[in-house]
Amino acid sequence: MDGADRRLVHFSGMEKKMKIDVIIPVHGPGEEFLELLHRLERQTLPVDKIWIMNTRSGVDVEKLLAGRPKLQVLSLDKEEFDHGGTRDRAARLSDADYLLCLTQDALPADEYLVERLSAPFADRRVKAAYARQLPREDCRELERYTRSFNYPEESRVKTAADLPELGIKTFFCSNVCAMYERETYLAQGGFPRRTIFNEDMIYAGGLVKNGFAIAYAADARVVHSHNYSGRQQFHRNFDLAVSQAEHPEVFGGLASEGEGIRLVKKTASHCLRIGKPWLIIPLVWQSGCKYLGYRLGKAYRSLPRWLVLRCTMNRAYWEKEERET
Repeated sequence: MDGADRRLVHFSGMEKKMKIDVIIPVHGPGEEFLELLHRLERQTLPVDKIWIMNTRSGVDVEKLLAGRPKLQVLSLDKEEFDHGGTRDRAARLSDADYLLCLTQDALPADEYLVERLSAPFADRRVKAAYARQLPREDCRELERYTRSFNYPEESRVKTAADLPELGIKTFFCSNVCAMYERETYLAQGGFPRRTIFNEDMIYAGGLVKNGFAIAYAADARVVHSHNYSGRQQFHRNFDLAVSQAEHPEVFGGLASEGEGIRLVKKTASHCLRIGKPWLIIPLVWQSGCKYLGYRLGKAYRSLPRWLVLRCTMNRAYWEKEERET
């Protein structure tokens, strides 16, 4: 089957030609990003346009990406960037049927990523699908296990019926690599125009609450992981909790702590099982940093501004808020 034929996907016995655009926010891209583009160009299901939302960083991105006709480069100042708003801007410029969001450090594991990530949309309930994230070669053991915990080998379609079992994880979806049906995206209002973090889960939560489904496509794979320090985990979880506190219409009544405790217990058991009990020490430290950051983020409205700025990993978000108020 050639690339043109692979665009034909069966929906309830009918064939529909898929037009897929890619959206990638970029800041200071290097060789790894060029490798990402190279792998996108080799996909069995071709994409139409690749929207590069370039935050000016002293790198001549247009020169770097010259000779790639599918690329659409839009430059914005650092102060303009927003996790939700920047992606939403590209989504509204696109005329594709489906939108594939990627981060600049997520490498397609093979040439089947786009094809396999689009397959779940054959189920008419599915309006978003996200890929499995595999650890990099340099990934530390604790993070390697976290990858397998959050991105298991089995695919799954999640709906509101899964809330009693999965809780907040029903809404889990990651814009490291996720695809969305654009028609529904626009009808639902898209990503929040202004959010500190977590725009993917905010949108996915709205989908579930409106009767749609989210697919986890385990056979669609990207290579992506980080070796965060305890301090970085603290900042990241602070911002995560702020995003949840700012959107009670999505996350109200759903606690995250239970899922975090389950991860800690399973990771500790894994360390014992592989004969590395000393890893439990950094596990306890990192888990404590995550929890403290999360609790402070949930209560951010009662914190003094100087403390909020010390806790966040995104000072520009708060500085922009101050300018707008």
